[in-house]
Amino acid sequence: MSNFFIKRPIVAMVIAILTVIVGAVSIARLPVSQFPNIVPPEIQLLATYVGADAQTLEQSVATPIEQQINGVDRMNYMYSLNATGNSQTTLIVNFDVSTDPNNDLILTQSRQTQAASQLPVDVNNYGVTVQKSATAPLMLVGLYSPKGSRNAEFLANYAYINLNDPIGRLPGVGHAQVFGAAQYAMRLWVKPDHLAELGITVADIVNAIQSQNTVNPAGPQWRSRSREGRRQGRTRRAGLQHDQPPERQALRRCRRLSTAGLQCCGNGRRRPNADGADEAAPSSGRGIHNSPGPNERCY
Repeated sequence: MSNFFIKRPIVAMVIAILTVIVGAVSIARLPVSQFPNIVPPEIQLLATYVGADAQTLEQSVATPIEQQINGVDRMNYMYSLNATGNSQTTLIVNFDVSTDPNNDLILTQSRQTQAASQLPVDVNNYGVTVQKSATAPLMLVGLYSPKGSRNAEFLANYAYINLNDPIGRLPGVGHAQVFGAAQYAMRLWVKPDHLAELGITVADIVNAIQSQNTVNPAGPQWRSRSREGRRQGRTRRAGLQHDQPPERQALRRCRRLSTAGLQCCGNGRRRPNADGADEAAPSSGRGIHNSPGPNERCY
C-alpha cells in the first residue's frame, strides 16, 4: 500500500487535503459532551473571622469544618488556607473526576452545616460561602482611572456594585473575586481609657450600632370605608437610622457617641491593609474563576 502512494504523490496529497477538510467541518459539529472529564471538580468554602490571625483561623474555623467534611463521598483530598491579611479561611475539597459538581456541592454544604454549631458566632453571622469553582483564576482583569480622578476604594466599590453580578451570570463563570481595596464600611476609633472609666466594651458599641441598623415596619394604616364600601390602606415603614448620606450620618453618629468613648468615626474600606496599584496609579483587580467541568465555556 505504501508503494502505491509513493508512486502516485498526487493521489496522496488529494486524500490528505480531503481528510483535513472533513476534519475541519466535523470539529465544529462535534458535541461538547463528548469531551472526557480530565479535571477533578473542586468545591471552595470561604469563611471570615474578622480580626483573627492565621493560627486562630486554623484552630477555631478550619479544624471544625475539616473534621466534618472529612470522609465525604468520592472525595480525593482537601486542604485549607488561612490568611491573616483578610482574616479568611479558604477550604478546597477535591472530588473524583467522575462525580457531578452539583452533587459535590450539596454534599459539602450539608457537611459544613453540621459544623456550624462549632464555629464562632461572628463567623456564622458573617456567613460561610460554599461554591463550585476552579482554584486558579481563568482571567485577571484590572480596573483603573485613566486620569487618576478615582481612588482604589471607589474603583473596588464600583466593581462590587456594577461588575461582579453581571460577570458571575456568564455561562461557565464560577465567581468573580475582587482584589485590592475592599468594600466600604463604617469605621470607628475608640478611646480605651474612656471606655474603661464608663465600663463600656467594644462589644457594647457594636451591639448599639447593630440595634439601630434595622428596617422597622410600622404596619398597615387603614382609612374609613369609602362611598363604594371599600377600605383603603397602605403599609408604612419607619425611618431608618443608617439611610442618610454617608458623610452626614457619620458626623451625626460622632456627635452622639463622642461622649461614650469614641474618638472618631467615618467611612472607609472594610480591610485597611487591602490596596491595589497599577504602575503607581490606584486600581482594583478582579479574578474570574471558571466553573468545574469540561463542558463549561466562558464568553
